[in-house]
Amino acid sequence: MQITYDALMPSSFCFRSGDFVQLRDATSSDILQMRKLEQESSSAAHWTESQYHSLFDSPTGDRVIRIAENDFGQILGFVIARCLADQWEIENVVVDPSCRRRGVGSCLIGDLVGMARSAGMGSVLLEVRESNQAARRLYEKIGFTLEGRRKDYYRSPPEPAVLYRLALHFCDKIP
Repeated sequence: MQITYDALMPSSFCFRSGDFVQLRDATSSDILQMRKLEQESSSAAHWTESQYHSLFDSPTGDRVIRIAENDFGQILGFVIARCLADQWEIENVVVDPSCRRRGVGSCLIGDLVGMARSAGMGSVLLEVRESNQAARRLYEKIGFTLEGRRKDYYRSPPEPAVLYRLALHFCDKIP
């Protein structure tokens, strides 16, 4: 499935400190910084370099990868989502430890949700470590609802995954 959008322009936001951050589509030239950032985050999904390259080499274009970067081109965070028939699944969200609790994660997820809504998707799904309370609070604040759990989903250390869903379209018919 090829994902297309109507001339999406990079969006931006400003931290309370006055620092400017731009959101944009990732390119393969971002892989080195993405991997470095991901390796600094213990709660992130850890992928090999070849897995990152395959995101950009896919002929189906079934992934959305958004980057948050500062004025100096430093990547502060990123989100990767797999695009399925009528829903998107967030596969990885990483925010630089020095930028956490400053709005980077919220903006990345909000941006992705807006793109999914514009693409006509019905929902956005994700899995998160049960112990990752900061991420869980963020997802719940955005409006994701608990769908269930997967026992022993994560390794190193073994831990359940908590499943969340954000419905993007609501039925307008009264039963």
